[in-house]
Amino acid sequence: MQIFVMRHGQAENIAPSDALRPLTENGINEARTSAQWLAENQHSFDCVFVSPYLRAQQTADTVIEQLKSVGVRKTLSFITPEDNAKEVHDYLDAVFSLEQYKKILLVSHMPLVSYLVAELTSDNTMPIFQTASVAQIEYDTTRMLGEFVTLVSPNEVTL
Repeated sequence: MQIFVMRHGQAENIAPSDALRPLTENGINEARTSAQWLAENQHSFDCVFVSPYLRAQQTADTVIEQLKSVGVRKTLSFITPEDNAKEVHDYLDAVFSLEQYKKILLVSHMPLVSYLVAELTSDNTMPIFQTASVAQIEYDTTRMLGEFVTLVSPNEVTL
């Protein structure tokens, strides 16, 4: 199975709270660029897990709009910036034991996305995500561990 972990696009610095920070115009363009890369590489998702924070929701909206072929979308309250990567890993393994997903996308925040990639991979790869970057992991549900494949940022994508 494949797991894609994505950081939200660039967000405004000022908002009533961290959870309500919207994407900037640049952040929307970053998310769109990453979504185009996903589409061009024939990536569609059985499920998209999204942080409840506005910037992650807007990023997921942009990606889903581009892909037009997404199964289930679930907002998870425990994938915000300071949440626990081990708990997210445990949750994903529980989901994978019940669902036959082939590809999932998880849209969240730094530092969680970096910690989560380390938690999910056998070599504990911990990439630093630029905004709207996407990490790809080949995940073995029997071992409950994966192999880091790549990290793609919008700046690297040529369309």
